[in-house]
Parts: sequence; C-alpha cells; structure tokens
Amino acid sequence: MGDLLLGAFALMLVFEGLLPFLNPGLWRSIFEQATKMSDGQIRFIGLTSMVVGLLVLLALR
Repeated sequence: MGDLLLGAFALMLVFEGLLPFLNPGLWRSIFEQATKMSDGQIRFIGLTSMVVGLLVLLALR
C-alpha cells in the first residue's frame, strides 16, 4: 500500500510540473489569477478537485 501511495504522489508531482515546464507564461498567468481569488473560491476548487478524484478512484475499482 505504501508503494502505491508513493507512486501516486510521484505521478501527481509529474502532472503538477508539466504546465510550468511546457508553458511558463501561461502558468504564471494562471497563478496570478489564483492569487486574486477569495478563500471561498479556492476552497470550492479544492473540494471539487477532491470529489472528482474520489469519483475517478471509485470508477476504477
């Protein structure tokens, strides 16, 4: 189980690094827009991301 969790974490880091590597200007623009969001908006995006991730995991089982 630990290996699977570590592999998932490593894959997340790869995906997180793709946009800044391939298009740093777009990444910077998106990051600047994100800093202007309210806490509630950021929390909603985080919640949505977690729910979608859980649904994908359930669909794969």
